[in-house]
Amino acid sequence: MNQWVYLFSEGSKEQKDLLGGKGANLAEMTKLGLPVPRGFTVTTEACLYYLNQGNQLTDEMKMQVITAVKKLADQTGKTFNDAKNPLLVSVRSGSKFSMPGMMDTVLNLGLNDQTVEVLAKNSQNPRFAYDCYRRLLQMFGNVVMGMETADFEKKITALKKAHGLAYDNELTALHWQQIVNEYKELYRKKMNREFPQDPIEQLYLAIEAVFNSWNNSRAKTYRRLHDISDDLGTAVNIQEMVFGNFGETSGTGVVFSRNPSLGDRGLFGEYLINAQGEDVVAGIRTPKPIQVLAEELPEQFQQLKMICEQLEHHYQDMQDVEFTIEREKLFILQTRNGKRTSKAALAILLDLHKEQIINEKELIQRIEAKDLAAALHPNFEEQALQKRVAFLSGLAASPGAATGAAYFSAESATEAKARGERVILVREETSPEDIEGIAVSEAVITSRGGMTSHAAVVARGMGICSVVGCEHLNVLNESRATVNEEMIEEGAILSVDGTSGKIYFGEIPMEEVTHTVALDELQAIWDQYSTIQVRANAETPRDIATGLALGATGIGLARTEHMFFEKNRLLQFRRLILADNLAERLDVLKELKTVQKQDFKFIYQASLGKATTIRLLDPPLHEFLPKSSDECREVATELGKTFNEVERKTENLAEVNPMLGFRGLRLGVVYPEIYQMQAEAIVEAAYEVMEETGTVIQPEIMIPFTIDATEFAHVRQSIEAAIITSLASKKDSLNYQIGTMIEMPRACFVADEIAQYADFFSFGTNDLTQMTLGLSRDDSPRIISEYLDAKILKDDPFQVLDEAGVGALMKLAIERGRQVNPQLKIGICGEAAAHPKSIAFLKDLAIDYISCSPFRIPQAKMSLAQAKVASL
Repeated sequence: MNQWVYLFSEGSKEQKDLLGGKGANLAEMTKLGLPVPRGFTVTTEACLYYLNQGNQLTDEMKMQVITAVKKLADQTGKTFNDAKNPLLVSVRSGSKFSMPGMMDTVLNLGLNDQTVEVLAKNSQNPRFAYDCYRRLLQMFGNVVMGMETADFEKKITALKKAHGLAYDNELTALHWQQIVNEYKELYRKKMNREFPQDPIEQLYLAIEAVFNSWNNSRAKTYRRLHDISDDLGTAVNIQEMVFGNFGETSGTGVVFSRNPSLGDRGLFGEYLINAQGEDVVAGIRTPKPIQVLAEELPEQFQQLKMICEQLEHHYQDMQDVEFTIEREKLFILQTRNGKRTSKAALAILLDLHKEQIINEKELIQRIEAKDLAAALHPNFEEQALQKRVAFLSGLAASPGAATGAAYFSAESATEAKARGERVILVREETSPEDIEGIAVSEAVITSRGGMTSHAAVVARGMGICSVVGCEHLNVLNESRATVNEEMIEEGAILSVDGTSGKIYFGEIPMEEVTHTVALDELQAIWDQYSTIQVRANAETPRDIATGLALGATGIGLARTEHMFFEKNRLLQFRRLILADNLAERLDVLKELKTVQKQDFKFIYQASLGKATTIRLLDPPLHEFLPKSSDECREVATELGKTFNEVERKTENLAEVNPMLGFRGLRLGVVYPEIYQMQAEAIVEAAYEVMEETGTVIQPEIMIPFTIDATEFAHVRQSIEAAIITSLASKKDSLNYQIGTMIEMPRACFVADEIAQYADFFSFGTNDLTQMTLGLSRDDSPRIISEYLDAKILKDDPFQVLDEAGVGALMKLAIERGRQVNPQLKIGICGEAAAHPKSIAFLKDLAIDYISCSPFRIPQAKMSLAQAKVASL
């Protein structure tokens, strides 16, 4: 017989797969002796069985639920439908992974026409009792029966208007009693049945509703966005009700053991007096900061603070804790690892390490690549920001900077994103139904809600900038809003500063972030755990400086072709290609050498003496030539040639498959003077920078697209002769290395032959992947997408290294190359090299370095350290 139900006293934190995160943590806190309302959990296995067997609770499940209810009655001294002390429970979802607000909850279950009277009598507070009953009717109608929440809210709005009242807390017991009657009538009309009075029937229906909510659209969307499996299911937690809406000595709130936006140590959260938990997270009322609780209920605040510290040490992570105070008695309803911004994630991990709550290896393993990337998101330029005046401000719920067009519904935001617009979602408050709109937005703004509202929690978890609780923002409808008397129309451009909570009209320029204190601390730790260096792919002084600032040990790939696409240089390069004879080519090369040498001097000055690999010209020549007849005429005029000459030469150089054509080293064979010029410019630039700065420079010259040892030796001999001639008059020697880029399968097979002449290999993963898989990187996204959907491929091979094919070729080339040249330096260039999955494979290949774009360097260094720690 399957055990479908577990009492809180029977579980533990290790059972998240079975009990869900919430259920496992409730069981764990019960074991710790914390003040947790008693209850039981219906397992995720029960959910999956239910969903796969026709959406019906089995008799065995029902029997186990009844047994658990009886045990709960024994523990609490309360029973369903009791005339003296009725049992009331909450019914909440809880999957293995936290999905805030995506699935359903029902509170106050067990109330009916009889027990509401008992609750009123026992509490001596009829207003409280009928408030609880109307909440049950509304939640049950919406969650279990699919009725619209707005239909219920209209009843309250109409009643307040009829009596000239502004707020819910002004309604009396008689008002709530009237609302209960109206809700029951609404239920009767919409559902063609009476609201169920039997608590057991209520419970079965609520459990089924929570199970069904696993497959609601917002839950599916959230799982897709967060890469959570659809096969996990949700548990259901049935828990004795405690009431935060019992009066002025009762309340409810959400508190984090550290600031989830910035990572600062100390309680961070909010609460409401005389409210139930949904009031806080729904953002309907703007709550008070948790520090105010120290003044209103100091004893309970101190107890809460101690419990949060205990939980943080126990779970070794920042905790998100839901609590309720019922008539001065504190209860803990939930704890989980808190959602946090990327900036906070890094700060919290470093602080937990400094406080000796986690060790260094745990610190390394728990860093996530997305947090590193997000921590380096651009901010507004400080000078530009100082010139602007914010028209609106609110609570800085999730840091960052974003600019986009204002949209006032999830649907319009999603449509705008599909048109290619950057979107700012502006809402009175967000709800779980808005998840699609939030996901496509650059930032989220709400007029209501606090730092723990749905908008704040979800935005932080998704790394989206957010400002909430903007009191002066009045959202009129789904196309406009006002701030004081100023109108914001749909499509208006806004700039949102999620760090300060300020919002501006118009676009504000951004600036890149290349340095944070947290990143510097992490770099120092990572470097202790990896012998593989990380270089940058960069050729401009700015990109080189960025790469070095982000921890690069040098430049692994400086592409010389990028230097020829500037307008004046492009014209000169076209003159070179269209030259009629060698003498004309040499004249042009003399001019190009001057500018190339200056380019290389900039590179060496920026790289500060660190290893720098410069790749000789790689693309096919036709890429530099005119693309149309009009452009041919323009070039002919500029170069003093006839249109026919230019057109003929362009046609002669055109190729059906240029990526496998006249490119790379083949240029050096047919036009040796081009590579000779580049090699001379490289060594002369290095020599001059050495003389000017005293910095030791050892140029690394890379010849691309090699397929044969004889071919490589031929080109090496050609450029080396030019280098020797160029340096002949220099008083000091210059050490240099000449290597090749391995990017063709044949080169891998004959790597032992090539290695006889090469000082280093650098694998070009992009071309090697293209050649090995027969997939064009530029034309294959649709094919790859189809293959990923069909599960033929596990990953995009241009993002994650194909271990079985490309990886095997690399391994073969390294082994064969090192057999004949043990000192052969091995590098890997390409974005796939920096992916964590690729690095887990590459760490065992005895490579010297990987090279990637500057902003992927921290991720690469992190992944190398994680791979090393995992192997210890």
